[in-house]
Formats: sequence, C-alpha cells, structure tokens
Amino acid sequence: MSTAYIVDAVRTAGGRRGGKLAGWHPADMAGQVLNAIVDRSGIDPRAIDDVIMGCVSQGGEQSFQVGRGAVLASKLPESVSAVTIDRQCGSSQQAMQFAAQAVMSGTQDVVIAAGVESMTRVPMGSTGVLFAQAGLGTSKSPGQEARYPGIQFSQFLGAEMIAKKYGFSREQLDAYALESHRRGAAATEAGAFANEIVALDVETPEGTISHDRDEGIRYDATLESIGSVKLLQEGGVISAANASQICDGSSAVLIVSEQALKDHGLTPIGRIHHLTVTGGDPVVMLEEPLFATEKALKRAGMSINDIDLYEVNEAFAPVPLAWLQHVGADPAKINVHGGAIALGHPLGASGTKLMATLINALKRHGGKYGLQTMCEGGGLANVTIVERF
Repeated sequence: MSTAYIVDAVRTAGGRRGGKLAGWHPADMAGQVLNAIVDRSGIDPRAIDDVIMGCVSQGGEQSFQVGRGAVLASKLPESVSAVTIDRQCGSSQQAMQFAAQAVMSGTQDVVIAAGVESMTRVPMGSTGVLFAQAGLGTSKSPGQEARYPGIQFSQFLGAEMIAKKYGFSREQLDAYALESHRRGAAATEAGAFANEIVALDVETPEGTISHDRDEGIRYDATLESIGSVKLLQEGGVISAANASQICDGSSAVLIVSEQALKDHGLTPIGRIHHLTVTGGDPVVMLEEPLFATEKALKRAGMSINDIDLYEVNEAFAPVPLAWLQHVGADPAKINVHGGAIALGHPLGASGTKLMATLINALKRHGGKYGLQTMCEGGGLANVTIVERF
C-alpha cells in the first residue's frame, strides 16, 4: 500500500463568536487557507485532485457545498473538484483520513483535506432549529425513537454523564480548563503557533489589522474566575468555562503520494501512520475516543508509550480527563500548546486544525509520533496517528 505524506498543515487563528473573524464569509475564509497551503508548498494548483472539506452546520452561508464554494473563492482553477462532508466535530479529521485513503489506494496523488466553520454566521444547530420551528420535523426519526424511546441525544448531557461516570468534580474540570489557557498563552507568547497560522486581514474602525493570534485565550484566567461561571445544568459540573469555546476558523492539510513528491519537488513533514474510526454509545456520545484509541493502538501495533504527543479535542473537560485515565496516558503530553477550551473549537475545522498544531508541536518538542482523536456527535470517534519527519 502506498504512503500518504503530509506536506503542510495550516490553520487560521481562532476567532471568538462575534469577534475578529465575524466579517469573513466562511467560503472566503476557507479559500484563503487553500491559497496559503498551495503558496507555501509551491505545488501547481492544477495538480490537485480533490479538496475534501469538513463542515458541520451546512446551512446559510455554509450551504450549497461550501467546499466547492471555497475553491471558487480561492485562486485554485475551476478544474479542482471539491466535496463537503459531515462527521460532526470530526468532519475535517475524517476529510484528512479520506484524503489519506485516496492516496494510499493509488487513486489520487494530491488531495487537500480542509475544514471550515463560522459559528458566528451559521450558529451551531441553527439548521435543525429552523426546520423544527417551521413544523418540518426534527433530526430524531421514528425509527430512532423506537430504538431509544424518550432519550435525548445531547452532547451537554453526555459530558455530564462522563464526568459522573469517571468521578470528576467541577473543581477538577475547572483546574483542567485553567491549564488549557495557561498552555495556550505560553505557546502563543513563545511563538509556537507562528508556523501553522495563516493570518487574515480584518477591517476595524481603526483600519486593517492582521488576525494572527487565537482570540479566545484568557491570559488572566484564574480558578476563581473560571469557577464563577454559571453551570449549564443545575446540580451539574459543566460550565461554558470548562467546555470548548464557540469559534470561527478554517484549516487545511496537504496530503500527497510518493510520486507527487517526486513530480512536484515537495518535501514532506510527516506521514499518516494509522487511521481509525469507530462508533459507540450515542447517548453518552462523547466517550468513544477512549475505546477508539485502544483499537487504533492495537491495530497499529503500538502502545500509548510509543506516542510522544497527543491532541485530544477539549469539547468538554471530562473528555480528555477520562481519556487520560482510561488509556493510562501521560498528562504532560496532552494538548501541550493548549486545547479547544482556550483556543476554540470551530467544529468542522477542528480536525485539520488539531493536525496543524500536533505536527508543529512534535517538531518543536522533538517528538516522532503523535496521536489525534476527538469525540463526535452520535457516539463516533476518529483516531489518526502521524509520524513526523
């Protein structure tokens, strides 16, 4: 089987809801990321076989196949095809795995895996809410209701269930959230994100500025300030402060074959070592990364001790904490530059965003193998293991 090489991985800096990226149409934002990865690699854009774009809220400005819209908003030629996929929060991680599979199978040589989400302009869940308000039904079908009678599929309830199952207090979750902000702030001040961030111009009353720093990091965060945030559920432990931040952003990874490396004079920064996707309990929903990681490591013939760094998406603080406990992983190796609690979680863009951060962190810390995983709506999880060169 052919090898899938990573040539580059980039992302925008995260924008808070209503923040600096609020003025960017998502197709244009993603188009800028496509331009950047082509410019940085030097590849002839006509050689791109496909663009696979992850996006969760495919309505409004993200409807009508936003992946193709991003290509048409970029400087890529019209001949470059595109598709938009939804595996919930793992959408662009799945885009990356589809891209790797295309290259590994020998059917394509140059694929851009990408993601975009403007959570300001297309709010989370807005498409479903509009249909429900119009009396056009909900996403839960009669068949699902028969199988799961009276059960609500909710990531928020799932997060509470995980916290209760693994015995995490609010104080533990808040402490984890604080560490995410501290790591994100330290990484930003040290310039750790400089190589992965694509700066976007933003118009302000004072003139044009360059958005190149993650907007959600709270540099002055304390346990007291995090602990003062209202709980999402009475008697629960989850608050907006120990959950991922609503975020606008886009990201991309360029994946190519060995033949493409030779044909275009490209230098790889790593390769896809292993990929896995699994499904599990749709009610607890967010627990599946624990079991998917076990399966991935077994199939790869590795142990967690072989992995130098991990990116486990911080959808809610109980998820990475439960993952650490279940897998027996080293807390010092997880989300070393901060995670979604500090940097934001732009849904469909988070998969390739995490890979951009992971592969650059591996270089900065001298690591070889990195593992990335995230929980996804419906009880799904992707795991990608990368080897850095």
